[in-house]
Amino acid sequence: MKILEIRRHSIRSLQGDHLNQSGVELARLVGQNIGPFDRVVTSTLPRAFETAIAMGFAVDEQSDLLSTYGREVEKEAPWPLSFADYAYAIKSGGASTKYAHKLAKYYANIMNFISESRSALAINHGGVVELGVVGCLPDFDFSAWGGPVEYCEGARLYWSDDKFVKAEELRVSM
Repeated sequence: MKILEIRRHSIRSLQGDHLNQSGVELARLVGQNIGPFDRVVTSTLPRAFETAIAMGFAVDEQSDLLSTYGREVEKEAPWPLSFADYAYAIKSGGASTKYAHKLAKYYANIMNFISESRSALAINHGGVVELGVVGCLPDFDFSAWGGPVEYCEGARLYWSDDKFVKAEELRVSM
């Protein structure tokens, strides 16, 4: 079975593009307890890239798809929402559904790239994390999962037989 961890970036200063010192320290702490990863992808925004580096992982690829979901999705599913609320939003068939499907396809390509029993890491942003996870498992029951992801939180998805088959939420105690 292959594993994909999808996590939100670490702490930044308000209105800042880069991690602050607390963000670097949190990413280092989280990074000590995860991995190794055969593939690491981030959004193109500095805070996501810097989170991967602070965690101790080299970045293999940056993608605009992971950076933001745009105004049309924001209208349907305004951040922050819980996983369950995003799951409800993508059932509409609108912009959030299309974006979640694009993320799921992107993540499936990553899983097809890595070898069996190996792992990959994706670091992006609040809302993007939840929509990506829900897009990968649209029939999963997220009702017991908590609210929106905080810094460095996310989900671990399991891939088998060319599809995502289960997930667990990843929370960080601060």
